[in-house]
Amino acid sequence: MTIKRISIFVTLILSSIFAVFILHQGSNILGTGSTSQAQNSAIHSCPQDMVWIQGGSFKMGDDEHYIEEHSAQDVRVDGFCMDRHEVTNVQFAQFIKETGYITVAERPLSVEEFPQLSEAQRAPGSLVFVQPLPEQPVRELGWWHWVRGADWRHPEGPDTNIEDKENYPVVQIAYEDAQAYAEWAGKLLPTEAQWEFAAKGGLKNATFTWGNTYSADKANTWQGKFPFKNLEEDGYYGTAPVESFAANGYGLYDMAGNVWEWTVDWYRIGHHGKEHQVNPTVSDSSKSLDPREPGIAKHVIKGGSYLCAKNYCSRFRPAAREAQAPDTGTSHIGFRLVSFSDSGKG
Repeated sequence: MTIKRISIFVTLILSSIFAVFILHQGSNILGTGSTSQAQNSAIHSCPQDMVWIQGGSFKMGDDEHYIEEHSAQDVRVDGFCMDRHEVTNVQFAQFIKETGYITVAERPLSVEEFPQLSEAQRAPGSLVFVQPLPEQPVRELGWWHWVRGADWRHPEGPDTNIEDKENYPVVQIAYEDAQAYAEWAGKLLPTEAQWEFAAKGGLKNATFTWGNTYSADKANTWQGKFPFKNLEEDGYYGTAPVESFAANGYGLYDMAGNVWEWTVDWYRIGHHGKEHQVNPTVSDSSKSLDPREPGIAKHVIKGGSYLCAKNYCSRFRPAAREAQAPDTGTSHIGFRLVSFSDSGKG
């Protein structure tokens, strides 16, 4: 073999090796290599219908919006599995069937806690959004009505039901109900940090789960002037079936809009004290403070809902947060769960 032919042969071999290296590295860089999100979930033994979230460092909170999101802090979360979507009516119905559990909204109010109320006033019920008439004067939060007979089977009251809504997110769920379901499923409610990290879907410094520009096509939110007119540009007036909108970068659905979701964290204004922590959690109820209702310990809910509009409650963002009393469900609060192993009912 001549020196020239040997040179050509060696060049071809090296070029092939280099091409394979580039393809491999390119796949890793683009995140489209042999280890897909689904394969990651399998590798890390996530239960069925959950995805593996690798974990990592991120900036928790947002200095550009509501004060309760200030100040943004650098924190870290370890890897975990998370439900692809909110717990649905059909999933919750299976829990009820197997356990006979009675939700908070289905129980009468306690005589001890509400001695001033009559038996009729203590009848089971829950809070329901009732849209005011166009331009009707209405006080802040006056669109929420206590409705007897409202519960997870009857989200807007006794004359409503969940027929043909098996794959809609279950609502009218108090914190105690979500915890009971989690125990039955062998899973956990997420921390606020886990939820926020997962909602970002791998994006850095993005306002929404999909980027920096609001779009009615990206999530189930309120279009129009809240609370008087919903233009339904996203196709829905109330809740939407899970997976109706595109998933975020981690394969998670409805991490913005549709229904608010419970977290284990107790609510307080801002994120002071969390800086550089790993898996930060506010686990002490005595540290909870909502200035609007001091003395009532509340949990953090995340994600916004179909009632969040650009002119009111613009909280369909990963960093956004709200406070909710643990004994109160509503027609726009649901939940999803996390896990660290292959245990659970999937």
